[in-house]
Amino acid sequence: MIKAINIEKSYESLKVLKGIDLEIFEREVVAICGASGAGKSTLLHIMGTLDKPDKGEVLFENKSVFDLKDEKLSLFRNQNIGFVFQFHHLLPEFTAVENVALPAMIAGESKKSALKKAQEMLQIMQLSERFLHKPSQLSGGEQQRVAVARALINNPKVVLADEPSGNLDTEHARNLHQLFFELRNKFNKTFVIVTHNEELANLSDRKIIIRDGKIESM
Repeated sequence: MIKAINIEKSYESLKVLKGIDLEIFEREVVAICGASGAGKSTLLHIMGTLDKPDKGEVLFENKSVFDLKDEKLSLFRNQNIGFVFQFHHLLPEFTAVENVALPAMIAGESKKSALKKAQEMLQIMQLSERFLHKPSQLSGGEQQRVAVARALINNPKVVLADEPSGNLDTEHARNLHQLFFELRNKFNKTFVIVTHNEELANLSDRKIIIRDGKIESM
């Protein structure tokens, strides 16, 4: 599904990625692990087209994504990739269902249709009683499940998650990890997860370890 070829990335004089080659296959749950500063999040952001490499290319279903102009790249990202971040990035002034519906409305769906889909996603996340709650009224685990629902609203082919359980206690982290596998099985999704959590990494289909900007094992 995704192929990264000789990805290099520097920030000023700091070389973060030093020639990364990897493939992600359909319906895999892949964990990317490594010490802080190893380049995990940078790689994830490049794979998700949120950042561009200095060198190398990313193929998505054999198409080079960075050949697309900015507007088409944004559209591609909105339609094909879902994101889950450590700090949720939920908009505080909107309810749970409005937060989930936003990517669908950005993609051009009517508000009525997007809200209906958002309610269905939140039901799958077992948050039926939280539709109208704002983020400040939700627990950390509930906020993260809202973020997962938002990532899935446009039926993306792959979900990229950056330390999704980093702010959760052990029980909520375990529940979130289990949810990823249930969603993979239910919706045939591919998940690529940057994590320090050894339990999640060991549950994954494959664990990729990055050290000093290079893949150490995969």
